[in-house]
Amino acid sequence: MSASIRTSLVEYSDGETAFEGYVAQPAGGGKRPTILVVHDWAGLHEGVRARADQVAGLGYTAFALDVYGKGVRGNTEGDNSHLMGPLLADRALLKKRLLAGLEAARTHEAVDASKIGAMGYCFGGLCVLDMARAAAPGLKGVASFHGLFVPPNIGPQGKIGAKVLILHGWDDPMATPDSVVGVAKELTDAGADWQIHAYGHALHAFTAVGANAPERGIKYDAAADRRSWQAMENFFAEVLG
Repeated sequence: MSASIRTSLVEYSDGETAFEGYVAQPAGGGKRPTILVVHDWAGLHEGVRARADQVAGLGYTAFALDVYGKGVRGNTEGDNSHLMGPLLADRALLKKRLLAGLEAARTHEAVDASKIGAMGYCFGGLCVLDMARAAAPGLKGVASFHGLFVPPNIGPQGKIGAKVLILHGWDDPMATPDSVVGVAKELTDAGADWQIHAYGHALHAFTAVGANAPERGIKYDAAADRRSWQAMENFFAEVLG
C-alpha cells in the first residue's frame, strides 16, 4: 500500500445485522468522488482491500462494502456457496444490504455524496447490477467485472438511471452468450445507458491473479485484466468527472 493512501474500517448496520466496511482514501483528505467496491463470494478479503487501495490510488475514495456481516469471511480458495447462496436466494435481502452500505458511504467524511459509483467482481458484479436495478439514490454508474446476470425478479423493473459497464469474459460458463443478450435487452428495456466489453477466450474470474482452474471455467487472463481495468478507469472518469 502506498504511503499516500489512508485506510480505515467503518462499522454500519442493516437492522440488527452489523457490517464492517473498508475505506481507502488519498492522504490529502477532503470529500472526493467515490467508488464502492463490492466483494466476490469469499467476502471482504485482502484481495478486495487491495483493489480498494488501487482505486484510491486513482484519486477516488474507495468504500469496500461488507455484504455478509462483520467477521463473516469466506475462504478465497474454497467453496463459499454457503455464504453467497442465501443472498442469491433472497435478492430483496441482498438489495437491503447493498443500500445500507451505500447509505453508510454517503455519510462518510471522505465521500462526495453527489458523485458515487460502484464496481464489483463475480458475485460483486451481480451486486452492482442489482444496485443499478434498485435505482440506488445518488448512484451515477456501475462497473461489473465477470459478474452474473440473473435478474432479481423481485417486482417490476423501473427505469435504470445509473450508467452501466459490463466487463465480461466471453467464454465464462457462468454467464453464457444467451445471458449476455438477455442482460442487454433488460438494460435496454429499462432505458439504461449501457456498455458491454467482452474479452475473447477469457473465462470467469479473469481478474483474479493466480486463478487456474480452466476445467471449472475459471482462469486469470492478464490481457483481459489490464484491458478491463483501463475500461473501468475511462468509465468512471466520464461518470464521476
